[in-house]
Amino acid sequence: MSAAAMMTPEPAPIQACTVSRNVANFDLLIEDMEAELGESWGDLTFDDAALFLGQPDAEALEFIAIAVDGDDEDSLGKISAVITEAKDRGIRVILIAEEVSPIALHQLLRLGADDFVPYPLPEGALHDAIARLGQSQITEVPANINTQTISGSGREGVVLPVHGLSGGVGASTFAVNLAWEMATIHDGNKKAKSPSPRVCLLDLDLQFGATATYLDLPRREVIYEMLSDTEHMDADSFRQALLSYNDKLQVMTAPADMLPLDLISGEDVDKLIETARAQFDFVIIDMPSTVVSWTETVLNKAQLYFALLELDMRSAQNVLRLLRALKAEGLPTERLRYVLNRAPKFTDLNGKQRVKRLAESLDVSIELMLSDGGKAITQANDHGLPLALSAAKCPLRKEIQKLAGSLVALSEAAEATA
Repeated sequence: MSAAAMMTPEPAPIQACTVSRNVANFDLLIEDMEAELGESWGDLTFDDAALFLGQPDAEALEFIAIAVDGDDEDSLGKISAVITEAKDRGIRVILIAEEVSPIALHQLLRLGADDFVPYPLPEGALHDAIARLGQSQITEVPANINTQTISGSGREGVVLPVHGLSGGVGASTFAVNLAWEMATIHDGNKKAKSPSPRVCLLDLDLQFGATATYLDLPRREVIYEMLSDTEHMDADSFRQALLSYNDKLQVMTAPADMLPLDLISGEDVDKLIETARAQFDFVIIDMPSTVVSWTETVLNKAQLYFALLELDMRSAQNVLRLLRALKAEGLPTERLRYVLNRAPKFTDLNGKQRVKRLAESLDVSIELMLSDGGKAITQANDHGLPLALSAAKCPLRKEIQKLAGSLVALSEAAEATA
C-alpha cells in the first residue's frame, strides 16, 4: 500500500467546557468530565464563557456543561446569554442543576439546552447525556490534528518517521505508542470491516535507540549483521531480524552495541524501508535526533515526518537549524509535521500565547499538541509496556490513539476507493 498524505494546520481543540460560578462546587462533575474526556476539557466562569464563545478557539467545542445551583438564580441573565451564544454557534448544551426552582429550570431549558441532568450526578448520567447528544464519537476522532488524505494501492506501506528535535522530547515514546495503537486499532471492535493493519516499528537510532527498553525486547546481534550487509538482505532475512510484541507489532530494535550512525548509507536505508513497505501497511521509524546523511532518504520516503519539540528555546533554535539545512538541500520541508509535547493545559492562557508566538516566530504550524503524561509515562517505559497496557486512561495515550485511528481510517477509506 503506497501512500501520499497531506495535513492542514489546525489548533489543538478542547472538546468541551464546564461553565459554572465555581466548578469546585461540583466535584462529581469534575470527576465525570475527566473520565469522559481526560484533559480535553476546560472550565469557565459565566463571565469568561461569554467572552470565550466569541473566540476562534470555541469553534472546536462539541458541547458545554452548564452547572448551576440555587445561588445562581440571581444570575439567570448571564446564564441565559451563555446558552443563547452557544446555540447560535452550534454548540450543544447540557444543563446540570442542583436545587434550582422549577421556574428557573424551565426558563433555561426553553432557551435551548439540549439535555438536563440533576446534581449530584447519578452513576453514568453524564456519559448517557453525551451519548444522547450524539457526541459519543468525541473519543474516536483525532483531537489535535487534521489529516486530509492518505491514499494507497498495492502492498507498499505508509512511512511515518518520528524525529525528536531535542533530547528528551518524547519522540521514542510517541513512536512506540503510535505503532502499538495502529497495530491494535480494530482489536475488540466487532463492527470493524477489516483486521488491524500490519505495523512495523524500525529503530534507526543506532546508538541510543530505546524501543527495546520501552517494549521489554532483547537487542539481538542479527540486527548488526543485517545492517552491515543490506546487499544480501531479502524479505526472509528482514523478517528474521524482527521481534514480535504480543503477536501484534513487529519491531526492529536498535543493535545491541553502540554503532556509528554512518554505519549505514542512504542506499542501505532505502532498501530497508522498501523491504518493510512491501510487507507492512505502516512503517513507523524512530529516528536519531542527529541529522545524518541518510536522513534525506527517510524524508523522501516519508508521507508524514513527525518532528517533536517542546515549548523551550532549544527546540525553537533546532527547528530553525533543521529548516535551514533542509531548504539548503532542496528537501521537501512540507512533509514535516510539528508535534508539541508536554503542551500547556487549556486553562494556561499564558502558555497558549507562548505556543502561538513560538509558531509565528518560526513560521511553522504546530499541528499536534500532546499532554504531559507525567509519571505514568516513565513508569510505562521502565516496565516495557505501551500506555494502552499500563495507563489506558492517560490523556497522552488517548491523544495518540485518536491520531492512530484517524490515520488508519483514512488509509482504509482511500484503499477502498482505489
